[in-house]
Amino acid sequence: MTHDTELEKDWARYGLLAVVISNIAITSVAIFGIWRLNGDKAVIVGILTAAFTAVSGMTTAYLGIKAVSNTARSIALGNGPRARQHDTTPAPATPAPAQRTP
Repeated sequence: MTHDTELEKDWARYGLLAVVISNIAITSVAIFGIWRLNGDKAVIVGILTAAFTAVSGMTTAYLGIKAVSNTARSIALGNGPRARQHDTTPAPATPAPAQRTP
C-alpha cells in the first residue's frame, strides 16, 4: 500500500510541476509577444486574453482531473461517502402495497 501512496504523490508532484512550467512558458511567450508589438493595444488585448485563457484552462483541467481521480480512488478503496456512514445495516424491505379488488 505504501508504494501506491508514494506513486500517487509522485504523479501529483510531477503533474503540478508540468502545469506550472506550462503556465510559465505561456506567460513568457505572451510577455515576449507584447514586447515585440511595441504597444499595439488591440493586439496586446488579444494576446493577454489568449494567455489568460490558456493558463486558466490548463490549471482548471489539472485540478479537475486530480479531483475526479482522488474521488474515484477513494470510492474504489472503500473510503467513499457510503463507507463513512455509521449504520451499515441494509434498510428493511418495504412490503408491497395491498391489492384492492373492485
